[in-house]
Amino acid sequence: MKLDFVERMGKILVVEDDSHISDLLCTLLEQQGYNPVPAYSGTEALLALQQGDFALILLDLMLPGKTGEEVLAEIRRDSTRSSAPTTLHESSETSTSPTFATSRIPVIVLTARTDKETTVQLLRLGADDYLAKPFDNDELLARVEVQMRRLESGQSAMQSEQSTQPEGQVAEQEHILQHKDIVLSLDDYDASISNRKVKLSKREFEILHLLMSRPKKVFSKNDLYERVWGEDFFGDDNTLNVHISKLRGKLQALSPDEEYIQTVWGIGFRMKE
Repeated sequence: MKLDFVERMGKILVVEDDSHISDLLCTLLEQQGYNPVPAYSGTEALLALQQGDFALILLDLMLPGKTGEEVLAEIRRDSTRSSAPTTLHESSETSTSPTFATSRIPVIVLTARTDKETTVQLLRLGADDYLAKPFDNDELLARVEVQMRRLESGQSAMQSEQSTQPEGQVAEQEHILQHKDIVLSLDDYDASISNRKVKLSKREFEILHLLMSRPKKVFSKNDLYERVWGEDFFGDDNTLNVHISKLRGKLQALSPDEEYIQTVWGIGFRMKE
């Protein structure tokens, strides 16, 4: 079914060079009330992202020109540059870097490659989910609905959790959360350490947000996954571990002598005092 969130935020970008698969995906989404927009190459996808608001991206890996991996890396690049309208007829030298807001759009990768190395690489690049080809239509639609539902309810749920807990240092009117020298601005997804910006993916920001909202609480892997991903946790902690590791690396890069996230063995994670 179509969620109100889709009506508010716009369209689903379908990036697939095979016209038959693209038509199938668009038809499936239209039947559920979504508004799909096809793109048949990586460059076309990045240009489309400059020109419109999208709630979700379905991304194939085997694309002409820019590969799916390259497109994903571009999408997840936290660029604060404004993006002037661009047309497909403009020079290939025109910048196709996404805006900061675009870098937060959830991405479901469609791939025929299901080996562990590829899966880990996709998660490190910032994929929110992936689905192996050939895919089951019902499973695809279910994964799309999960992302839409999570976008609509996940952030408000975490803010509600944070607002009821006095443990974090929060300036509620400004929506600022602070722990040690880390400062999160919840309104614009901005993170900084000692006034130096930390470029975090959407998942990394939400993990850090949840941990900082109750810094003394130990969050189990099950709890973190279900709150941040909005899905049931079935014991495969590889996805979460990859994101935690990458988050720690980004924090440590700006403050090598400080430890922010503590592992509580056998239980989960919390902010280190």
